[in-house]
Amino acid sequence: MTAASDSGPPTKRTSSAAKGFHWLLATSVAFLLGAIAWATWQGSTSTPLIDANDARQPAKGRRVYAQYCASCHGANLEGQPAWRVRRADGRLPAPPHDASGHPWHHPNEVLIEIVSNGLQAGRYAPPGYSSDMPGFANILTEENVRASLAYIKSTWREAQRAHQSRVTLSAKQELRSSLGSFSIEQSTSDTPT
Repeated sequence: MTAASDSGPPTKRTSSAAKGFHWLLATSVAFLLGAIAWATWQGSTSTPLIDANDARQPAKGRRVYAQYCASCHGANLEGQPAWRVRRADGRLPAPPHDASGHPWHHPNEVLIEIVSNGLQAGRYAPPGYSSDMPGFANILTEENVRASLAYIKSTWREAQRAHQSRVTLSAKQELRSSLGSFSIEQSTSDTPT
């Protein structure tokens, strides 16, 4: 007897193996995506991204701010003069980051995104808006971005810090809600059977 006569038609076996492989691959990818989403969700609820109460983070952030931010936003976080009045080029001067400014209206994730990637039109600014705010992702580590924001936060009044904490918590709950409505069945619904 030869091996060919013992194993049945090769095309049927190959087709069945391919289906099994595709099913295994789709299941593995769905599991991996679920694990990543879960880990991200868990990490975002247990680790403070910006901690103005940890003396080390604002102290480091003060140095980062002085080197990278103060030239536009002011040595005392005061921003540029007339920061609410558009210049001739249509852009706004750099706003203050002290208690008179507006960063405390945004969740931590938005602040990190703006410092890392700049003020992008259509995302955190109106479509078509041009800004002088550059992104620092290629210059600062994520730790330094957080530290600079911890320093800024440490200068706000307690009421502003509490408001910003509520805004951050609300944004996290919204994200958790949207992740909770996603299911493995949805992620594999396009997989052929």
